[in-house]
Amino acid sequence: MPRAVYVLALGIFAMVTSEFVVAGLMPQMADGLNATIPQIGYLITAFAVAMAAGGPFLTVALMKLPPRTALMVLFVIFLAGNALAATATGYSTMMAARIVTGIASQAFFGVGISMCAQITRPEIRGRAIAVAMNGLMLGTLLGLPISTLVGERFGWRAAFWAIAAITVIAAVATWFGVPRIERAEIGGGFRQEIGVFRKPKLWLVLSTSTLIIGATFSAFSYFNPILTDLVGFSTGTVPLLLIAYGAATVVGNNIVGRFADRHTVPVLAIGLVLNTVFLTGFALLADLPAPAVICMMGIGLVGVTMNPAMATRVQRTGNAGPLVNTVHSSFITVGIILGSSIGAVAIDTWGLRAPLWLGAVMALAGLATVLPDLTRRSTPATGLASPRPAEQTERV
Repeated sequence: MPRAVYVLALGIFAMVTSEFVVAGLMPQMADGLNATIPQIGYLITAFAVAMAAGGPFLTVALMKLPPRTALMVLFVIFLAGNALAATATGYSTMMAARIVTGIASQAFFGVGISMCAQITRPEIRGRAIAVAMNGLMLGTLLGLPISTLVGERFGWRAAFWAIAAITVIAAVATWFGVPRIERAEIGGGFRQEIGVFRKPKLWLVLSTSTLIIGATFSAFSYFNPILTDLVGFSTGTVPLLLIAYGAATVVGNNIVGRFADRHTVPVLAIGLVLNTVFLTGFALLADLPAPAVICMMGIGLVGVTMNPAMATRVQRTGNAGPLVNTVHSSFITVGIILGSSIGAVAIDTWGLRAPLWLGAVMALAGLATVLPDLTRRSTPATGLASPRPAEQTERV
């Protein structure tokens, strides 16, 4: 595996830690910015919306640059956003900082995942994506608790400065650890990249990713109240359970990465079936701590960990260019927004089990979008055979 893939994971870790930091420091930030807790919550929403809506446009603006240069520009924008957040004296300034960092973060995902495809052989691209996406999993496992600890010990501004420092380290590592290559033609020019979105199949494949992530985040977004108010764990136990969940995502991500190249669609189908089972089991057995924890760990193993297979399927249906990968990341972000927001409405109407049932329904819907590929004969699109490089972006 090229060293550059691990370097890209460090950059993704910085982006994800910045995304999650507000969730762990809401009371402190509310006091420091003279805002309410709901207003601080909107900063999380703004980050996600900026990722989904703004990331593709920034990617288009950078398409003429060599990939490493584009990554460095994104690091500069991201660093400026975190510095602005660390020095913000008012709520509006912090909101602007979150929008800037959200847009840069999404574009970084797209350019970074595309670069994984450029510097690795076609038969190991799924595994390379899994290695890079470990930055996402470790951001959940380590980034959030570490940034929360720094914020609690030294003030919430220190948490943003810490993320800025990680960003600088990641940028330096990228400059020296990622090869300089010319502007990638893996997805063609702008017209060619835009042209692939005329394929109806690509939109179906993108919707699969939205539903997979939406199913997972409809539950994950409310694990804290579910575990305390429904299952009965103490508030002190919940952080330990969330760390265990994060560890499960790291394990699952690496397992999926091993099979994502040759068995793309079967991996997605199995993951969706298992996620449906775990979400349903959690909803039915939430009164029993042991089964509830088993189901929670199961969701960690087969939820967001589908990313390598999802990205591989999107690249084979469209192409491996930065715009396609960024739009795919936007669809993933839409899944997070839909799962968490509809889950909130469901809780208000039917109680804390509702987001678990919602997740199960979304997982089943995701399975329905995969079944047409699964029932076809062995083709590159189903992931049952690894295509030759020349066929990678031409056959479905």
